[in-house]
Amino acid sequence: MRSRRFIALLVIATVFTGAPASAVLSPASIPAAFEELLHQPSLSNPAMILIDGTTGEVVYEKNSFSQRKPASVMKIFSGAVAIKYLDMQSHFTTNISSGIEPKTLVIQGSYDPWISLNHTVARKMYRASLPYLAFNSLTVAKKSNHGSLKGIKVLYSGLYSQDIANFKAFWAKRGFKPVMKAISSDEALLNASELIVSDQSPELSQILNYTLLWSENNLAERLARLSARAAGNSFSDKGVAQIFEALLVEYGIDPSKLIVKDASGLSKENRVTASMLGQLLYQLRKDPKYGLLYDSLPVGGVSGTLRSRFLTTAPSAVGLVRAKTGTLNGTVTLAGFVQSTDREYIFVTLADEISRGTKSSAKARAAIDRLLGRIAAPNIPTEISAAPAAP
Repeated sequence: MRSRRFIALLVIATVFTGAPASAVLSPASIPAAFEELLHQPSLSNPAMILIDGTTGEVVYEKNSFSQRKPASVMKIFSGAVAIKYLDMQSHFTTNISSGIEPKTLVIQGSYDPWISLNHTVARKMYRASLPYLAFNSLTVAKKSNHGSLKGIKVLYSGLYSQDIANFKAFWAKRGFKPVMKAISSDEALLNASELIVSDQSPELSQILNYTLLWSENNLAERLARLSARAAGNSFSDKGVAQIFEALLVEYGIDPSKLIVKDASGLSKENRVTASMLGQLLYQLRKDPKYGLLYDSLPVGGVSGTLRSRFLTTAPSAVGLVRAKTGTLNGTVTLAGFVQSTDREYIFVTLADEISRGTKSSAKARAAIDRLLGRIAAPNIPTEISAAPAAP
């Protein structure tokens, strides 16, 4: 049985060798064609914008200033602010030490967003392993307490509440139920004695890549909050909303219709407009600093959450669409970039008025794929062979 990757490559080969240029809509013919295609019942009055990536000209728009649910395309904001405020070459480190005081352990975390509960997965993906940290610290605590696990206190800083709960659960299964006390990072430094165990995450750029490629909600939330704190705002949804708005303002984009309830797009109360998101993508694409965001987006028919898209719905677009997906019950969204011969378009499609259910979502995704298939085409340079020399 042929693998999905093989099929994708086969389709790409077909596109590059046999796609007729006449089938691709020209900029002048896009508005009329898109207007007809977007009237399909499966999309149910979506919001859309198409922008020329070179000139910034709006080629087509429909309901582009209407507030719509973004679903996971909200992660474009999360990725952008992470690049803006965080060091993409940095690592998160978690240290566990014996404490200065008897019967104490000190966890010095750095809010690592990607500590794994599975040791095998952690080592495969170069992530910090909670089992590795917890087991080694438990062993030392027991040994230093003459074989007993009673009366031990754990002082911790720089951990998410879920990671604290995970440590507790891991230890409880092994008969270790310490008193847990939150302290500041400075207090952790002062109370730590001899290092017991240490582990770290991959480079932050790799974490961001995974977040966007696979639309990982928890990572998006944590990276956005870390970005808010780095910007001097609160480590909360409110702080995240402030830096999302500031990002738009930085590029002269009106943020008045932006509503941020979370950083992942899971909340149905989030609101964006196709225009603001399209203009943001246009600006980010021009700035080399945000190249990582572009490179981390899934590619249609090839990778991430787009790996199964376009293969049958619009084969001519395989490998030519790079975008962030979004899905909620009753909402299907897609925002990113599509190559069209000699140019690249920025597009945003927000269909948040479709019927609820998986069948309706599948139909909406297929309709969006076919829409992009009308403009997607590779840029194949014309080769002119030299005339044969005269005999």
